[in-house]
Amino acid sequence: MPLLSLPRIEQRLREHQPMVLDTRQFSRQAAVAAILRDDGETTQALFIKRAKRPGDLWSGHMAFPGGHWEPGDADLAATAVRETREEIGLDLDRYGRLLGHLDYMNVNPIGTSIDMLIVPFVFALDREPPPYRPNHEVAAVLWGSIHDMFHGRSATRRDMHVGGGARPFPGYGVQDEIVWGLTYRMLHGFFAVLDPAWRIPED
Repeated sequence: MPLLSLPRIEQRLREHQPMVLDTRQFSRQAAVAAILRDDGETTQALFIKRAKRPGDLWSGHMAFPGGHWEPGDADLAATAVRETREEIGLDLDRYGRLLGHLDYMNVNPIGTSIDMLIVPFVFALDREPPPYRPNHEVAAVLWGSIHDMFHGRSATRRDMHVGGGARPFPGYGVQDEIVWGLTYRMLHGFFAVLDPAWRIPED
């Protein structure tokens, strides 16, 4: 069974014992959905390009769908499902299947004093959904090859503006965009679950 096939990914996530943190320690809690599909040739992951919005810490960035926990959410997995439905119109309860989650992440965005918990949940699409309907928070929906990222074929580096200046950051190229920063870290956590011997590729 190929390492990056959906059945193998599901098996590795089922065997994984993720690090879990006490959610009560954090002023904010959030969840994202790493959504996978098999296009017949490769396993792909869904990314959104966030719209440029004042006050959004990740304005214009490539990311997984997701957002903050709300009181109506049963748990953080429900947050990931709700946010995906709101952001791109994809109903994961109907078209997807939860495979598991990665390690809980303690996130402190650059230039802020925010102490936030984020949990990446991994889903597989069981069937082709209707066309996506991005809301005002999303500029585009793109798919990227997990194989190219895992093996370093799409590794790249680009100058990004952070804290009033520009400096180079590593990432993965997806079409004409770059997945970097927090989502880049999430992918590395995912790859380490699939293969404990995996190492960050040289770009």
